[in-house]
Amino acid sequence: MIAILLSIAPIFLLIVLGHGLRRGGIPSIEFWNLNDKLVYWVLFPSLLFYKTSTIALSGDLVGDYAVVILGGFAGAVGFSLVSTLVFKLPGPAATSVLQGAARHNTFIALAAAERLFGAEGLALAALATALLIPVTNIVVVSLMVAMTRSPASDGSRQSGLVKAIARDLARNPLLVSVFAGVAVNLTGIGTIPVLHDVTAILGQAALPVVLLCVGANIRVREMTASVGPAVLSIIGKMVVFPAILVGLALWMALPPTAAIVAGLFGAVPTAASGYTLARQMGGDAPLMATIITVQTALAFLTLPFTVWLLGRLVG
Repeated sequence: MIAILLSIAPIFLLIVLGHGLRRGGIPSIEFWNLNDKLVYWVLFPSLLFYKTSTIALSGDLVGDYAVVILGGFAGAVGFSLVSTLVFKLPGPAATSVLQGAARHNTFIALAAAERLFGAEGLALAALATALLIPVTNIVVVSLMVAMTRSPASDGSRQSGLVKAIARDLARNPLLVSVFAGVAVNLTGIGTIPVLHDVTAILGQAALPVVLLCVGANIRVREMTASVGPAVLSIIGKMVVFPAILVGLALWMALPPTAAIVAGLFGAVPTAASGYTLARQMGGDAPLMATIITVQTALAFLTLPFTVWLLGRLVG
């Protein structure tokens, strides 16, 4: 459990540091605003391309693992859509609840899996990442486009909405980088000199920069206005998502290590990159920053408990 706490502590501390730097005027407000575009268009696409082009995409557990991982994701998406409709949240806020409930912090999941189970845990976590990244981005981006557009009242507007979703998907740098990485991976050509070196270096900068940006844009006084949507995202991410994953893992009779690693992806906080996506796609960025911060803080308690509970259930 100490290993899990140590893997989360740097994430939360970077958010706090970003908040302190902005309050101190270091370096400037313009710097933090421009960093969002840098992360969205350069740093995270580089990271996703590098990961998806180098990880192993085959294995004996792929079929069963896909059912478990994607089943949990589908349940979290369904919960977020229903809950935002029930509470009649506006489109931008609904997109932040969606991201908070359905996305995952890959970095924490990979770090926790490796520290708990070594090379085997890291391989299983990499497999889960390969399964989740394309599906998560396609579903989330499509729904975000639909939620932030005006409701369609006739066939022409519906057609326009479909075209808008297709256009945003086609030019979304996160999706383009994932598909490019998978294509390179499937060709079997291995690492490409210079290209993989550059994307690896840029990708290493993605997490610290986006976490600093999240912290820089937190408004503590405004967090109380976001309690309701934040609670919905927490229920979806830290209750619904892992509960469905555990149920499916037991039903599919996954090996204990595979079941626990799958559960980690449901229990980790939402992705820090969700803030950048909210900023660039018309979502509620302040709410997203609140959700990321609160979930990351709660993960100090929920992740160890989830691991302990999974250990009891799967032996």
